[in-house]
Amino acid sequence: MSILQKQRLAWAITGSGHYLRECLDVLQALKNQDLTPVDVFLSKAAAEIIKQYGFQAQLDASGHRIFQDKTASSIPVEFFYQGQYHTLVIAPATSNTVAKMAYGFSDSLVTNLYAQAGKTRVASIVFACDTVPALGNAFIESEAPRENIVKVFPRQIDLENVAKLSQFELTRVVDSIDTLEASIHQRLNAVSIK
Repeated sequence: MSILQKQRLAWAITGSGHYLRECLDVLQALKNQDLTPVDVFLSKAAAEIIKQYGFQAQLDASGHRIFQDKTASSIPVEFFYQGQYHTLVIAPATSNTVAKMAYGFSDSLVTNLYAQAGKTRVASIVFACDTVPALGNAFIESEAPRENIVKVFPRQIDLENVAKLSQFELTRVVDSIDTLEASIHQRLNAVSIK
């Protein structure tokens, strides 16, 4: 039995609407292709945003196990101690979550998952939303609720935190859906041949 048949992929969603639709599409594709079982972890903000954007039915239909941030001690992190996961994906990751992880905070379900993944030597892939430098008039187009598109200009501090996090061991920070998908498939190939 391969490691992929014994272990699962943990996927944490934060309260970002930026690329949320696309991340949910990737989650659905993982289910459709039957590549690996997935557990989805929602921060409190993610649970709100998914409903606000009208994506609850899409998430429920994915068939993945879903855990919400409802305990002060982030009880679901114990799955990492039990060796249940081969990879942690955090996508999309807000600038708040990235900042907390970059400075070692683990005060929420998602930041706790990241800390415990590192402590149990599980690789993490983080899709940080604020990664494009806001030089001059450069901006990111982001989907807001009700399919409105807004311009977002990442702050310098956000870019610095992304750069800091990208230096952490066992962490790959990605800046696009294509890179996220490629990184997940790379990781699945790597763990399937162990």
